[in-house]
Amino acid sequence: MSGEELVRDRSAITGIGYTPISRRSGVAVETLALRASLAAIRDAGLEPRDIDGVASYAAGDSAPVRSVAQALGLEASGWYCDVFGGGSYSCATVAQASMAVATGQCRHVLVYRALNGRSGRRLGRSMGEDAGEAPRVEGAAQFTLPFGLLGPAHSYAMLARRHMVEYGTTTEHLGHVAVNMRANAARNERAIMRDPITLEDHQKSRWIAEPFRLLDCCQETDAACALVMSSADAAGDGPHSPVYVSGYAVGGRSGPALALDKYDDFTTSFAAQIAPKLYARAGIEVGDIGLAALYDAFTYLIIAQLEDFGFCAKGEGGPFVASGAIAPDGAVPVGTNGGLLSEGYVHGLNNVLEAVTQLRGEAGERQVPGVEVALASGWGANVGSALVLRR
Repeated sequence: MSGEELVRDRSAITGIGYTPISRRSGVAVETLALRASLAAIRDAGLEPRDIDGVASYAAGDSAPVRSVAQALGLEASGWYCDVFGGGSYSCATVAQASMAVATGQCRHVLVYRALNGRSGRRLGRSMGEDAGEAPRVEGAAQFTLPFGLLGPAHSYAMLARRHMVEYGTTTEHLGHVAVNMRANAARNERAIMRDPITLEDHQKSRWIAEPFRLLDCCQETDAACALVMSSADAAGDGPHSPVYVSGYAVGGRSGPALALDKYDDFTTSFAAQIAPKLYARAGIEVGDIGLAALYDAFTYLIIAQLEDFGFCAKGEGGPFVASGAIAPDGAVPVGTNGGLLSEGYVHGLNNVLEAVTQLRGEAGERQVPGVEVALASGWGANVGSALVLRR
C-alpha cells in the first residue's frame, strides 16, 4: 500500500464544535477548550469515553492536552500531540490526527484550539510582556526586532510589498479580499464583524504596517473550536455526513522562521512547495476544488496562496480577486465564513471547521451549492500545511 493509499479517505471528521467568538470571554482558556471539545464530541454522537487520542497546537496561550484530557475524564487516551506552534499547524495537527486514525493507533481523536487572544495573551507578545515585563528576544528575532519587525504584520507586509513591486499588485487588490470576507461574514451569525464594508472603507482605514491597513489584518478574539477525527469504518455511525481527509501536505522554506535574509523569492509562499504533493496524495487536480478555506491572517496571504496553489497564474492574484472570482458564486469561493479577517481568529482551525460545515451542506445562507471537495490551509512564517477534504 502506497503512502497516498494509506491516508486517502481512511479517516473522516465526524464532529465539530465552537464556543461563541468574543473580545472578552470572561472564562479561563481551559473552560473554552472544554466547551468546544464537548460540543464536538456530542456533535459526532459520541461520549468522552469514546475518545482515544487528543491533539492541539498553541503558542503558550492555550490549555495543554493533558489538562483537557484529564478534565474530560478520558479513559482510553493512548495517543496525543501537543505542538508549540502557530498558524502553520492548523491543518498539520488535523493531519496528525488523521494519520493516527489511518494507521490504527486511534479510533476517535479530538483536535482543539482555544485562546483568549484578546483579553488574555495577545499573539505577538512575549511571555510576561502583557504584565509589563520587557520582551524576551532570541534567535533570528534579535537581528530583526530592533529594526521594526515586531510581529507578523510587519513581516508579511514586507512580502506583500515585494509582490507589489514584482507584479503591480495594489492596495485596492488587498481591499477586494477584505470586502469579500466581510460580505461572507454578514451571512454568518457566529462572525464577530458582520457590518458590510466597501473598498472606500478599506482605503480609508488607518495604516498598521504598510501596505497593510487595519482592514487588511485579522481579528483578535477569545474563542475555541474543536473537531473529532474518526476511522472511516466508524464514520458512518454518527448523526452527520462524514467529511473525509483525502490528502495533506506540510512544508515550505527551511531555516529560521523569520530569517528574511534567507529568502530567495519573497513572492513565493509555502503553497508552491506543497501543492504538487497535496494534489497527488488526494488524487485530484486544482480544478476539482470547489471551495478554499485559506489561512487569512492578512489579506495578502489570500492572493499569494491563490497563485501558489494554482487557482490563477503567478502575479495574477490581484486581478483574480478583483474580478469576483473568490465570491461565493465565483470560480473558487474563499473564506465563506468570513475567515480570520471577519469571523474571528481561532488560529486557523475555525476555517477548517467551515470547510467541514460546507461539505456537510449545513452552512445555511452562506452554503455553496454542490461543493464536493474543499481545500483548507494554514500558514505561519515560512512554512504551512494544507488538507484536501471531501464530502
